[in-house]
Amino acid sequence: MKGLIARARRVPSWQLTLAAALLVLGFLMVAQAGAQPSLVQYTTQERPPLVATATELQQQQDDLKAQILALRAQIEQLEASSAGNSALVTSLNDQLEQARLAAGFIDLQGPGVVVQLEDSTQPIPPGAAPGDYLVSSSDIRAVVDELWLDGAEAIAVNGERITATSGMTDIGSSILLNGAYLQPPYQIVAIGPRDLYTRMTTSASFAQYVKARVEGFGIRLGAGSLDKAVVPAYAGGVALTYARALPASPSPATSPGVAP
Repeated sequence: MKGLIARARRVPSWQLTLAAALLVLGFLMVAQAGAQPSLVQYTTQERPPLVATATELQQQQDDLKAQILALRAQIEQLEASSAGNSALVTSLNDQLEQARLAAGFIDLQGPGVVVQLEDSTQPIPPGAAPGDYLVSSSDIRAVVDELWLDGAEAIAVNGERITATSGMTDIGSSILLNGAYLQPPYQIVAIGPRDLYTRMTTSASFAQYVKARVEGFGIRLGAGSLDKAVVPAYAGGVALTYARALPASPSPATSPGVAP
C-alpha cells in the first residue's frame, strides 16, 4: 500500500489532469448517446407546428402582395388624377399668361420700330403760339395711334408701357403718362410685324402728320426699324372703379335704355 502511494506521488500532475479530462469527456459522450433518441422525437413532434407557422407566414406574404398590387393601382389612379390636375393648372397658367400679356404686365421683345420726337428749334414767329413748337401729348398720341393701326402689338414711351388705362396729358414742358413725368426727347418703341416701319412710313395718315407738325412747325422726328425692340412691363397700378369681371353665366342682357 505504501508502495502504491509512493508511485502515485511520483506520477506527474499533468498526467492526472489529462486522466480527469478524459473521464469527463467519456461521461459526456455517454450522456449524448442516451439523449439522441429523445432529440429525434422532439424534432418530429415539433414539425407540424412549424409547418403551420410556415403556412401562416406564406398566407401573410400573399396578403401583403395583394395589398401591394392594390396600392399600386391606387397610385396609378392618383398619378392619372394628378396629371389631369396638372393639365388643368397648365391651362390656367397659360390663360393667366395671355391675360398678363394683354394687360402689359410682362416685358416683351421682338422686331419693331423706334420713333423719336423732339421740340422744334426753329425761331418762333411773332404772334405764334410757343406751344405749337413743342412736342405735346397730342403728338405722342398721333404716333401711338398710327402704330396701333399699322399692327403694333406693344408700345412704350420713354420706358412707360401703353395699356388700355394709360392716359397722357401735358404738364408744362413735360408729359404725364402712367403717373410718370416724361421729358423730351420722347422715344416711342413698338413691337410688331417686320414691315411695321414700312407700313408706318407709307401710311397716308402718317404723311399728313409729318406735313402738319414736322414741316409746319419744325418738330424733329426720327424713325428706324429694330431687329429686337424691347418694351418693358407696365409698372403702374390698376384701379378700376366701374369695370367688373363678367360672370361665368351671365343673366340675359337687359335691353338698352330699359331699366331692369
